[in-house]
Amino acid sequence: MKAVILAGGKGTRLRPYTTAFPKPLVPIDDKPILEIVIKQLISNGIDDIIMAVGHLAEVIMAYFTDGEKFNTNIKYSWEKEPLGTVGALSLVKEELNETFLVMNGDVLSDIDYKKLINNHKQSGSIATIALVKRSVDIDFGVVELSNSNSIVDYHEKPTIDHPVSMGIYIFEPKIFDYIPEKERFDLPDLVKKLIKNGENVNGYLHDGYWLDIGRPEDYEKACQDIGKLKGVK
Repeated sequence: MKAVILAGGKGTRLRPYTTAFPKPLVPIDDKPILEIVIKQLISNGIDDIIMAVGHLAEVIMAYFTDGEKFNTNIKYSWEKEPLGTVGALSLVKEELNETFLVMNGDVLSDIDYKKLINNHKQSGSIATIALVKRSVDIDFGVVELSNSNSIVDYHEKPTIDHPVSMGIYIFEPKIFDYIPEKERFDLPDLVKKLIKNGENVNGYLHDGYWLDIGRPEDYEKACQDIGKLKGVK
């Protein structure tokens, strides 16, 4: 199976760590985030990788080259202009003619990719989104209203659980029927379009570790957690 890793972002929220070099090369312990991601994919039998690069692409390409030193095959798709999380796929659709994986290059997780892929295939869906539960604390009293604005319930400072996207997806090539050519197009746009057109979009709930390394505090947590995660380093 092929994997497309989205590694073209500027990492603005992660400054000052990303001032001098690209976010995917920010080190956790003694390895760049993206190297950890690639080694996880390889250990799950995914060793044919396309990197969608943009900001400071030359630095990423110089580090990973063709992937031989990591026992994998790496090709690159260079976005001259940002095309969004899904629009970038339109540049490499000729290479994605079978079920494929797409993921952000800054995700730290202990997800079992083999189980995710099997779940997708069993679901018969055009797309599967890996999910994890997150809790949001509301610091106010929350009321429920009827259609006539009568209060029917009251919750004092509730905690609300939501399944959130992990930034890891499995797609069938048919999704390209819904992706515009070389235009900015993000994942929410694609999901809404698929649902509107009656396509089945599957959710895979991961009961384990996940961290989106988007802010300095996330990066610091990742550095603390890496030693505790089995099968990640």
